Amino acid sequence: LYFCFPQMSANDCQDPPEYWTIHGLWPDKTEECNRTWHFNVTEIKDLLSDMRRYWPDVLHSSLNRTQFWKHEWEKHGTCAATLQVLNSQKKYFGKALELYQHVDLNSCLLKAGIKPSSSYYQMTAIKEALTRFYGVTPKIQCLPPEEGEKAQTIGQIEFCFTKELQLRNCTALKGESNPMQADLKLGTEELSVCSDTLPTYYPSQVQ
Repeated sequence: LYFCFPQMSANDCQDPPEYWTIHGLWPDKTEECNRTWHFNVTEIKDLLSDMRRYWPDVLHSSLNRTQFWKHEWEKHGTCAATLQVLNSQKKYFGKALELYQHVDLNSCLLKAGIKPSSSYYQMTAIKEALTRFYGVTPKIQCLPPEEGEKAQTIGQIEFCFTKELQLRNCTALKGESNPMQADLKLGTEELSVCSDTLPTYYPSQVQ
């Protein structure tokens, strides 16, 4: 779940939503992906209004809005499809939307009193609130402080699930490569696991 950052240029972030949206549903292990199983938007036509609302492409212009879904399906969905519950485009995108609604991060943060603010939060307080609410520890990713700044900015909150799609702690299971080590890029900005010691900015203006 992520949002646009003020650091992105206006061209990169079209009509940004003022709520947390979906980035993707990714299997930890990516063997057995069918790279020839191409994305077909007509298979998810019943989901399109929810997709546009909760899984928007904030990096491309409106003409290219399906590019993000295509990328997520071809890179992650075709791997996730080894699970019966996710073995079609409609099931994969539909289940991700369902998990998003179930997690309901927007209202959880509000209930915990964590809302966009011009003052800083302690990362440990955010983590504790989320763990108290969900009973598991999510992985919170941040943009590091810009030069001369002291605060990191929340960028993405990742929830982890078992193969039965039950919430679990976001820590490596025995024998797995450690998913906590994988940094990812969003646009040109680098996201990495948030520091527990840096003051944390949750901006009110997402551009």
